[in-house]
Amino acid sequence: MNERLFRQAMGKFATGVTVVATKVGGKVHGMTANAFMSVSLNPTLVVVSIAEKAQMLEYMKKSKQFSVNILSAEQKELSMIFAGQLKENREVSFDQLGGVPVLPGAIAQVVCEVTAAHVEGDHTLFIGKVKELQVNEHRGDPLIYYSGQYRSLAE
Repeated sequence: MNERLFRQAMGKFATGVTVVATKVGGKVHGMTANAFMSVSLNPTLVVVSIAEKAQMLEYMKKSKQFSVNILSAEQKELSMIFAGQLKENREVSFDQLGGVPVLPGAIAQVVCEVTAAHVEGDHTLFIGKVKELQVNEHRGDPLIYYSGQYRSLAE
């Protein structure tokens, strides 16, 4: 399989943009992710996919809890910070929901407890049981990622 062609094909699937966050040793760690989806309504489960080479992998294994913050169109800079696209060090503040760090201003914040982790290829899939969530309808449109670029919803 041609890896470049595979990445190009997968880039044609428009996704929302999230920041996955956790806390280990009193320090918050986060990463931008679009490999996120709901799995089950009963029980309420979601999955996030973390690359084996990502620093976040060990934090997720240690903390066994995480938040998924669905970003608004106005939060592109936060996505870039947690994707390592902005090199200058920027301070990011977090709120807490259910004792887990969440990003203020996110369209939705989903707090989970890890119930399973499955290594598949070069990623680990973390299944999270939803413990808390908050939806902020008034935050506007979601941040979209398509074909390697940030996008916005069109009316």
